[in-house]
Amino acid sequence: MGSPQSFDRAAALKEFDEAKTGVRGLVESGITAVPAIFCHPIPRLRHSPLSSPILSVPIIDLSVPRSSAVALATAASREFGFFQVVNHGIPLSLLSRTLSAVRSFHELPPSVRSAFYSRSTKTGVNYSSNVDLYRSTAASWRDTLRMVMGPTRPDPERIPPVCRAELLEWDEHVVTVGRVLMGLLAEGLGVDAGSLEEATCLEGRVMVCQYYPPCPEPEMTTGIAEHTDPGVLTVLLQDDIGGLQVKRDLEGGESVWVDVQPVPGALVINVGDLLQIMSNDEYKSVEHRVLANSNQEPRVSIATFFKPGDRGDSKFYGPLPELMLADKPPHYRNFTLEEFMGTFFSKQLLSRRLPNHFKL
Repeated sequence: MGSPQSFDRAAALKEFDEAKTGVRGLVESGITAVPAIFCHPIPRLRHSPLSSPILSVPIIDLSVPRSSAVALATAASREFGFFQVVNHGIPLSLLSRTLSAVRSFHELPPSVRSAFYSRSTKTGVNYSSNVDLYRSTAASWRDTLRMVMGPTRPDPERIPPVCRAELLEWDEHVVTVGRVLMGLLAEGLGVDAGSLEEATCLEGRVMVCQYYPPCPEPEMTTGIAEHTDPGVLTVLLQDDIGGLQVKRDLEGGESVWVDVQPVPGALVINVGDLLQIMSNDEYKSVEHRVLANSNQEPRVSIATFFKPGDRGDSKFYGPLPELMLADKPPHYRNFTLEEFMGTFFSKQLLSRRLPNHFKL
């Protein structure tokens, strides 16, 4: 690793990026220690709030009567910001096939998958490691296949053949689930069930297929540093490895990390920053993270981030007008989607707290 004085971080980042094989490539090379560019400050890793084995993320059965589903999803979004859903209507066989297809892509021979490696997002499809690689203080132990699925899908030929059919089918089902969930959460706010969809919140979709290889020194790095999601809603499919944690604030100012235990057949749902703003703080966007993978098998997950469709206009977003009453003034100013996302991408992952930026 060399002394701090001799370590050239910029050169090390460039060498890693130009190899075009990601963290998986490091594992394939047989490394036994985490390279310096991935080492996070030990005090932050060690002194993070302790994990709680007592608390758990709510699990909601979507087959219950609608009024019950509305009440459960609303309570979870207000209190926790996260919940899991079962009986969501997506065939269980598709869940396993899609995860397997994503894993197959990330485990293609280096020479094959490196052909998809790029930091450019212009084509709508790219494979890379760490979206904020050159901006963050430390890289995280993961690789990502990223696709912009809406408002306009990319050319299907650009999606790797090994997972193309599964991801296109997955996108169709996730939109259906997203529509149901947004309807429930809109009703929970006391507004029309179609309010969020009418605000184009189903149109903008980014799908990220994450691959977390086994880490030789998981105590030195992280899978994803703590952050909040910028959009409206996130729908996540995770395998059975685990590692996702949600930050839960307790009375007295204490915080704990809660494991999002994998539940067979479940999808993990979380409120994004924009929905917190649109709900005028009725719903909470909370910090979450993924631990570096200490297992022998890789962890695979697929997240779809919903946000309004970018139609190139100057539409403003902020608290839903229907929620504004004399005794409930807006907590946030209005802004364009361009300003909102521009603010998000101007910060490194660890420091992003978007709602605070738009507070009145």
